[in-house]
Amino acid sequence: MSHPTPPSVSRRQALAASVATGLLTAAPVLAQTAKPIASTLRAGQERPPINPFIYGGFLEHIGDLINHSLWSEVLDDRKFYNPITATPPAKPEGRPGRNRDSNRWVPVGPESALSMDRKTPWVGAQSPVVQLSATEPRGIAQSGLAVAAKDYVGRVVIAAYGRAEVAATLIWGSGPAERQTVRVEAGADWRKVPLRFSCQAATTEARLEITGTGTGTFRVGAVSLMPADNVKGFRADTLALMREIDCKILRIPGGNFISAYDWKDTIGDPDTRPPVWDPVWSFAQPNDVGVDELLQMCQMINAEPSWSVSTGFDGPRSGAEQVEYINGSADTPWGAKRAANGHPEPYRVKYWNIGNEMYGNWQMGHIPLKQYVIKHNQFADAMRKVDPSIYIIAPGGFVDEMTTGQGIFVAGQPNVEFGSDRDWANGMMTHAWGRFDALATHAYPPENKKFDMATGKLFDVQRPLVEWARQPANRVLTMVECWEEYKRRHPALNDGKVKVFFDEYAYSFRQNLKTCLALGMCLHEFFRHTDFIDMAGYTMATGWLDFDRTRSVISATGRMYQMYNQHFGTIPVEVTGASPVPKPDFPAGGDQPRVNAGSATYPLDVSAALTADRKALIVAVVNATEQAQSLDLKIDGFKARKGGRCWKLTGPDLEAQNAVGKPEQVAVVAGRFPAGPLRIAPISIELYEFVRA
Repeated sequence: MSHPTPPSVSRRQALAASVATGLLTAAPVLAQTAKPIASTLRAGQERPPINPFIYGGFLEHIGDLINHSLWSEVLDDRKFYNPITATPPAKPEGRPGRNRDSNRWVPVGPESALSMDRKTPWVGAQSPVVQLSATEPRGIAQSGLAVAAKDYVGRVVIAAYGRAEVAATLIWGSGPAERQTVRVEAGADWRKVPLRFSCQAATTEARLEITGTGTGTFRVGAVSLMPADNVKGFRADTLALMREIDCKILRIPGGNFISAYDWKDTIGDPDTRPPVWDPVWSFAQPNDVGVDELLQMCQMINAEPSWSVSTGFDGPRSGAEQVEYINGSADTPWGAKRAANGHPEPYRVKYWNIGNEMYGNWQMGHIPLKQYVIKHNQFADAMRKVDPSIYIIAPGGFVDEMTTGQGIFVAGQPNVEFGSDRDWANGMMTHAWGRFDALATHAYPPENKKFDMATGKLFDVQRPLVEWARQPANRVLTMVECWEEYKRRHPALNDGKVKVFFDEYAYSFRQNLKTCLALGMCLHEFFRHTDFIDMAGYTMATGWLDFDRTRSVISATGRMYQMYNQHFGTIPVEVTGASPVPKPDFPAGGDQPRVNAGSATYPLDVSAALTADRKALIVAVVNATEQAQSLDLKIDGFKARKGGRCWKLTGPDLEAQNAVGKPEQVAVVAGRFPAGPLRIAPISIELYEFVRA
């Protein structure tokens, strides 16, 4: 199947222009019907600067999430974790992975001519062996490959016995001219043979065959096929878009994934890294995107890495060895291994997550809190002995998170009390103080659900759009309220040195305009607490893209993060108003803060920040309603010019999204605004720049 032609740049520009025209012509008329919302910005009331790490991402090595988005490998199971048969294998048991129906290898010729060598495989547990025939080609093939009209490069690790004529063929169509065959020189010893093809058409049904004729056998150890324009193995297109979004910090490689992860399987020659079963996500990982690849990707997209080490099945020595491999000089044992693997210079990674959600019994290697704090301290000491400069993030498990589903549920006791054995954050502060620099917290509030403090279960609720969009911000605020209680119990927190990394959060997981409204309000809540919230990691960072195996675009949420990242200010200032957020409908506790999140500009949510040089003040407005609104701003302590630049993100409806092969529906449109009340379009996020006069 051929891909449709993607929209041209001029077409996207025309769409953006049409959106801009609609906003600028419709807004004045709509605003006449709305009562202005008054707000005062107090530029002299500054909060600590926003750490750029607020615009961070989280990327977990779940199934093929990285392999099929950022990594450019066309083939699945390229090192033969699965046996090759003509019959599809049974569905794997266990926790559902992501896209477990991957392409698989099948025999070419009779199945009886193919066997799996489990005694002397090239890598892993098995390698295919093909018994040749002089009269018909026999071998292996993989179909359903997505390719573009471009050059492809690859390699095959192969050995042959007897008189074998082996070839590799890439097929992208049904005609005789829609294929290319290259000869593969094979001898008795394993060798890597390079491949190169010039594919002439885009399709999702390409096929790669490795076949031979003659006498004897040939064996295949590994096969690879990538577009020739790959960048150190990564896709040029998705890499460029991630660089454009400008993610400031990226937490990798997990997540739950790391609890059963052996990082040593992911270094060295990719063709000799064993494919392994990931028991967390029930998926066979090829281990191609390993330590070096992920850290080099961060370098290429200019993102600071926040590297996670396993405290599940791993021990402190493994943590120390990782630090040495990544940060050690080339004359250290593990630094020398890194240098031998092609990277003589240390990566100098500063930020290190020790463990992930280890308070949860879903984590491999979970142990009780009283034991875990000992393990954490051992890891911290061993890792800092190698590199004393590292910044350590520990799993927090605040009581709001532990109560609302991230903790271990106890029948009849749904509410986790401060200071109890189930209060993981308190245990870390009590028994691991000095061995971390930040505590991590995670939040995934479910849509249209409310946590019942009496039963510990969720029940259905129906919310208007503005309240639906407030849910992620409310979960930030429940954590803020917990932090205030922790500061009371642990006065050392008041010096502000220990921070919070909100390094996993998401809502709805749909990359549409509706989700943008909620995430914009969530960012505003982060901005209100810059005294201790120092990082946030959106789950998953690849959600900023919409992609298939050959094409990609920036998603709606990607455009939103890009807009704030590029245009919002750095130094938050106080926002006041005369239209307070309504009181909560439910009592405080669990997922409900004592007061609802937001600014006193209801139904708008307003945040403002000075630029670093204090020459401009940027005002951000989220309108999570389907009506136009008018915002009458007064600015104290900052004399601004009348009118200025603005950036507006909106779309035709709440479900608007940016999808591969379709016109962009959610765009950031730049323009100018006149003096007077701001005219805020329905279902929009808008930034206004006031320049100092």
